[in-house]
Amino acid sequence: MRNLIAFLRRFQIFLVFASLQIISLVIYVQFLSFPRSQYLTTASNVTAKVLTWENDVTKHFDLSKNNYALQRENIRLRERLPEFMYTLSAGKVKVEDTIFKQQYTYIPGMVINSSVTRRNNYFTLNIGSKQGVKPNMGVFSDKGVVGIVHNTSEHYCVVKSVLTKDINVDVIIEPIHLAGILKWDGHDPRRGSIDGISNDLRIKKWSRVITRGGSGIFPKGIPVGKVERIESIEGEPLWNVVVRYSEDYRTLQRVYVVKNVMIEEQQALEGQIPPDEEEDVLR
Repeated sequence: MRNLIAFLRRFQIFLVFASLQIISLVIYVQFLSFPRSQYLTTASNVTAKVLTWENDVTKHFDLSKNNYALQRENIRLRERLPEFMYTLSAGKVKVEDTIFKQQYTYIPGMVINSSVTRRNNYFTLNIGSKQGVKPNMGVFSDKGVVGIVHNTSEHYCVVKSVLTKDINVDVIIEPIHLAGILKWDGHDPRRGSIDGISNDLRIKKWSRVITRGGSGIFPKGIPVGKVERIESIEGEPLWNVVVRYSEDYRTLQRVYVVKNVMIEEQQALEGQIPPDEEEDVLR
């Protein structure tokens, strides 16, 4: 207490001066419009800056939740597109639930482990059989095709990516609707190729490449990439079409596993096709 009294006595003149200054400033701001508006503007700017800093700090904690919400929203939008449904009646129709029935459903997931530098590359996702994932289901991202589910456990699955030797994706080159098989040569993770295309066909550079949907693993129209260049194959009347993937697999994070609810019916029907005897003889 003695120290406090001594302090007040020692700085009493300064404290009185500071008090009078604060009182004068309050009266000045309170009764004059211009300084009051300046004060309020400055206070608002400071508050806004503090709130911006707070938002920058806290938004990262909600990033995962927001991304998952966006994935669910993308699924809802995709499930409403007519090209991902099957038609119950022919002719001109109105897009209604009585006309179109859902053919593909989607399961959102996230890549938790991956490789892109090997000859055969795989991705591990944080979803498995408990979420309805099964082998041979297609996997794609917002940007393009990713691969096919190889095997699953209860909570995880391993995806064989398009960056593998023995995976082939049936694709279409637009706008000429030229069908082909996409393969990877094992070198560049940003590029694949479509071989076996006759060189009498004219293919424009940067033509869009999408999934064909014939195998039932992927819906038709999923992006794959764009034609980057066309190379001639020595001694053969064929083109080697180099495709630049639309997805950069080195930075892949969010994906969707696609389930075709009618694939068993398609495979059962196609399994009844009789073998080609002439083809067997040639083998």
